[in-house]
Amino acid sequence: MMGYFVRRLLYAIPILLGVNVLTFALFFLVNTPDDMARMQLGERRLTPAAIEQWKVDHGYHRPVFWNAAQTGVTQLTDTLFFDSSTRLFRFDFGKSDAGRDINADIAERMGPSLVIAVPVLLVGLACALTWSLAIAWLAGTRLDFWSGVLCVAMMSISGLFYIIGGQWLLAKLWHLAPISGYADGLASLRFILLPVVVSVLASLGGSVRWYRALFLEELGKDYVRMARAKGLSDARVMFGHVFRNALIPILTGVVVLIPSLFLGALITEAFFAIPGLGSYTIEALQAQDFAVVRAMVFLGSLLYVAGLMLTDLSYLIADPRVRLE
Repeated sequence: MMGYFVRRLLYAIPILLGVNVLTFALFFLVNTPDDMARMQLGERRLTPAAIEQWKVDHGYHRPVFWNAAQTGVTQLTDTLFFDSSTRLFRFDFGKSDAGRDINADIAERMGPSLVIAVPVLLVGLACALTWSLAIAWLAGTRLDFWSGVLCVAMMSISGLFYIIGGQWLLAKLWHLAPISGYADGLASLRFILLPVVVSVLASLGGSVRWYRALFLEELGKDYVRMARAKGLSDARVMFGHVFRNALIPILTGVVVLIPSLFLGALITEAFFAIPGLGSYTIEALQAQDFAVVRAMVFLGSLLYVAGLMLTDLSYLIADPRVRLE
């Protein structure tokens, strides 16, 4: 098993390198260093000398991938890509194009993102699993039918409707929470209530439909009929057998949400003025701040790879057949 995880770690290196290469290629196809300098300097200080100086100060004066002016290995090493990539793998994200320390910004904004994303994940997962188990247990009844209709309706509504409707109903009409903003400490509970409720409702319909399909597939298998033939109660069958055997695809789906725990929900943080990593990424895209965009893409890729490895580890706990293999 240790050899398996070592191989997965080795596989992660070319994946991260490939994502980094694509980020560089796509960004520099859209913007040249001169374009980024013009945006950061503004019209008042826009002179050819100022543009060249800005590029030197931020390291954009060097070739991106290949330095034809050098010889030997330095043709690859004396480039913007090599220097930036080596620092990324040391988790030294450097400074943004605006001059701010990216590591300090990430450390400052990670807290608000986690305060929003962790309750959304846990509450949403608990609600979706409970609802889907109940309607799978009552499959074929009117409750199951109308639950399906409600889920499809919830899936058909845009996420923006949930945000605007939640702000109007919970904040403006009922005054249960502020419309937007954020505060540190216990005061943050007032500000996270609305984003958490809205995010859970927006994702609940699709999650319930998917989990219901998983549970119904398990209910049709032979081991369920055998368990019922032995006299086990429906609750014992659902929670002791069906739920546990459906854990593998459930865990696989949860891993996709792990990067969002740190990077935050882009639209949610933007609409509710949450100073998290999601809004940080949007601000960097709007400002065309390549240094921040590169750091956030790398961090998201790293978290996704780490999530896949954690999923493999959770398989060992959920399914004894994996341990036997």
